[in-house]
Amino acid sequence: MPRKPSQRPANPNASRPSQTLDTFPNPAKQRDFLIRMQIPEFTCLCPLTGQPDFATLHLDYIADQRCVELKSLKMYVWSFRERGAFHEAVTNEMLDHIVAAIQPRFARLTAKFNVRGGIFTDVVAEHRKRGWKPLPAVILPESGRASAIIP
Repeated sequence: MPRKPSQRPANPNASRPSQTLDTFPNPAKQRDFLIRMQIPEFTCLCPLTGQPDFATLHLDYIADQRCVELKSLKMYVWSFRERGAFHEAVTNEMLDHIVAAIQPRFARLTAKFNVRGGIFTDVVAEHRKRGWKPLPAVILPESGRASAIIP
């Protein structure tokens, strides 16, 4: 008799959500360079209705001594799936955890939540290390667009 999906044996090596953010040494500490991540599968629950909220997260940061490891970031984002959280609170909480883990020169987390009740919500939270200043923007003549570390 075939097994039902709920009867599959547990995989001891299966990925699980985690609140741990692993890091690794910044390979170019001498330079300000932008690390930009797009995380399109963020979910949490509305704390009032229990309905799921979906968002795309945009994480931009300039590392100092440490960078965040991608798989641990994925598992970290997954850990919010069953939690009730207001958009503003969860965005700031995630940025606080990222800053605590890697202590970047600069970090910006933008959470672009899908429409709910006819309203789109974008929450932008930023951190700047005390004393850090971005480099001036460089204007490229062929495109006319600024090329700056911080958009």
